[in-house]
Amino acid sequence: MKKLAMLFMIMVLAAFTSKAALAGDTLADAKKKGVLVVGCKDSLPPFGYIDEKTRKIVGYDIDFVNAIAKKMGVKVELKPVTSASRMPQLQEGHIDIIAATMTKNAERAKVIDFSHTYFFTGQKFITKKGSVKSLKDLEGKRIGTAKGSTSEQNAKKAIPTATILSFDDYPQALLALEQGKVQAVTTDESILIGILDKAPDKSKYEIPNIQISDEPYGLGMRKGDKNLVDFVNKTILDMEKSGEAAKIFNKWFSQYNLHRSFKITADK
Repeated sequence: MKKLAMLFMIMVLAAFTSKAALAGDTLADAKKKGVLVVGCKDSLPPFGYIDEKTRKIVGYDIDFVNAIAKKMGVKVELKPVTSASRMPQLQEGHIDIIAATMTKNAERAKVIDFSHTYFFTGQKFITKKGSVKSLKDLEGKRIGTAKGSTSEQNAKKAIPTATILSFDDYPQALLALEQGKVQAVTTDESILIGILDKAPDKSKYEIPNIQISDEPYGLGMRKGDKNLVDFVNKTILDMEKSGEAAKIFNKWFSQYNLHRSFKITADK
């Protein structure tokens, strides 16, 4: 009986060890399949959105993962995700990597691994012109943002008396502002600029110079997926060194007169 119990324990341990080894081998699996499956946004210019002419998803995040896949020697398969669905999609194995305006923080890093910071911004607000001069003007107001984003928590901390309404995506939150259902929309400035640019009545709105957080973006990978993390980190550092990273930034943000104030470096 003891021998059977010992044999069972050995089999369980072997299965667990085999599973653990496989969990960190997404790089090898992607090379074998010839495809890297990427979770991205599809309605969030300029990071990830559907181009009206080609009907393909394009953007800053997409260019980054395309460069990584090219270095890997594989094709890219894009799968749209939301702020709320991106981590579950990764953990359940439906995607290999997240490239979806994802802020790196300690809580998320307990669950998934991140690349070095490949984009840096800060959280601000879209409001009606002249309606907000300071955070005090937002006290007790309704503020829209996206479900599953760090913007939810940041806004609650910065303005405890405000009511935070969470939508499936940021364009929906902007629509709520236009309809008077919220008095502001909050998320990262780079995202706000992109969605405001697409608004039909954008001249009525502005982004006041009120910042409540720093937002470093990382590419998300499964916890312990060391081979892929190392490959991605080396690739984006090489892109910074060659000037390709800056070129991608200018391609998507020069139209908004945004200047690149960060460099991709190895995280401490």
